[in-house]
Amino acid sequence: MNIFEERNLLPEKLPDRPMHLAKEWLNKTCEDKWQPNPNAMTLSTVDNNNAPSSRVVLCKYFKPDPGYVVFFTNYNSRKGQEIKKNSKVSLVFHWDNIGRQVRIKGMAVFSPSSESDEYFTSRNRGSQISAWGSNQSQSVESRESLISQMNKKLDEFNTNDSQKKAVPRPPHWGGIRVWAHEIELWMDGENRVHDRARWTRKIKKNEDDTFSLSEWIGSRLQP
Repeated sequence: MNIFEERNLLPEKLPDRPMHLAKEWLNKTCEDKWQPNPNAMTLSTVDNNNAPSSRVVLCKYFKPDPGYVVFFTNYNSRKGQEIKKNSKVSLVFHWDNIGRQVRIKGMAVFSPSSESDEYFTSRNRGSQISAWGSNQSQSVESRESLISQMNKKLDEFNTNDSQKKAVPRPPHWGGIRVWAHEIELWMDGENRVHDRARWTRKIKKNEDDTFSLSEWIGSRLQP
């Protein structure tokens, strides 16, 4: 018996549109509910001293064409401030239950206002008010102080006649698009002989925060 018998493999001929294959994996994990928050991804940024910082965020849009993913955050948060100074970031999706992983390196830019407005409108009212009430990543004296701060914002959007004001999107809150210039797909293999492939392309930022893109070039990697 061959102890390196193959099972969970990428196509023998690597596809020339790797982000479409990654999107298929994401769709499958979401549809089959293989694990909680299948759209969770680890985002890594760097500070002024090139020290990395990582945290989990939620992918809200995955656009294989032209090739970017979107998450939403407070632009004044640590990640938002670090991205303003250094737009190079990396992302990792890890679906342990199915033995698959997607790694993305790219350049982050703020989403168009229309995209941020559309998503903000879809959030529940409590989440909308929290976006106003939280000074994300800043110190707070106590949990009680935080709740008091949130309640003050809640009062601002509620009127005495029980009519609720519509909550506009805060100017410091919105989407961040990560345009991929490198993507790696990983599949768990027997006896740790995993199947890996990496694709790269050139991206050049345009004035309107879109990018000019080259074709993907892929190669298989040893595990």
